[in-house]
Amino acid sequence: MKKGFVAVLMLIAGFHAKAQVIDSLDFKIGQMLLVGYPGKEISPDDATIKDIKEGKVGGIILFEKNISPTNSYIKLKQLTWTLQKEAPLPLFMAIDQEGGRVNRLKEKYGFPKTVSAAYLGQVANMDSTRFYAEMTASTLAGLGFNVNFAPVVDLAINKNNPVIAKIDRSYSENPDSVAMQAEQVIEAHRKFNIVTVLKHFPGHGSSHSDTHLGIADVTEYWQAKEVSPYSTLIKDGEIDAVMTAHIVNKKLDKKGLPGTLSKSIVTGLLRDSLNYDGVVFSDDMQMHAITKHYGLEKSIKLSIQAGVDVLIFSNNIQGSENRTVDTVHDIIMKLIKSGDLTEARIDESYRRILKLKRERIKGVE
Repeated sequence: MKKGFVAVLMLIAGFHAKAQVIDSLDFKIGQMLLVGYPGKEISPDDATIKDIKEGKVGGIILFEKNISPTNSYIKLKQLTWTLQKEAPLPLFMAIDQEGGRVNRLKEKYGFPKTVSAAYLGQVANMDSTRFYAEMTASTLAGLGFNVNFAPVVDLAINKNNPVIAKIDRSYSENPDSVAMQAEQVIEAHRKFNIVTVLKHFPGHGSSHSDTHLGIADVTEYWQAKEVSPYSTLIKDGEIDAVMTAHIVNKKLDKKGLPGTLSKSIVTGLLRDSLNYDGVVFSDDMQMHAITKHYGLEKSIKLSIQAGVDVLIFSNNIQGSENRTVDTVHDIIMKLIKSGDLTEARIDESYRRILKLKRERIKGVE
């Protein structure tokens, strides 16, 4: 009897301790960080596992480099499962699985064939779009993913755009067609409890250069219709989350800050004008459009001030400096202590993240 009573007290104490951890400022900051993973398997002294256990990260993104060339499905499932089971609150387990060129789960590893957005836009058959989207979503769900950084809703305005139209990542130049295609993809993913993240706000389709390599200034090329798919899908309640673009657009931000770092774009346009209050993910904070021009501390400060909720450090951009979780945590805490950021601002992002996880991800109470 006494042992049973002690066990109950220990259980209650455990729940209380977990609640205290989850309510802490450190934990809330951790939920704002989504990071890459270095290998194909978990090692016993893995630093990422320690970060996950301590609540210092809220999400993991995996790439093709994380896929074993043999027994691919089982080993990838083991990796996501092991990472996920250590989290005090379920992780965003993310991947870029658009289909076509941006396709981590390739046929050579035994995964289903995918097709590009451009192909689906040309076919213009919603059944085809839904078929491929359901095949992708069911595969992701089986592997333990719960976030897909797709669909791309950039318009194919510049046909020679090196990162969008030229590699078939856009459905169409027509915003209504793009919104219709994206809606099918979103609904198919929701069927399998996969969060979709529309990208790249406020529009990367008119760019002439690649933000992986440096600044892409679209001021002279950008068109207002590029935000139309977002507007349509927000009104229809079809958006789970949005990813920002690192593009510079002085029509929207007079200071010439990239979209990810721009309060005018993220808060002014997306949140205030389009009435979006969901989660905003940054594009990779290690892309050279950010790292070469703003540095780590300034980019973190500006992005959170802008209204970004989840900062992505993929460690997958060639030549980028490694960003450790502790370093980013320390910078955010320093910015709070200096008054550049406030705890209330962190709470805003935490509220949005928790709401999305509760609505879309299994295991979140």
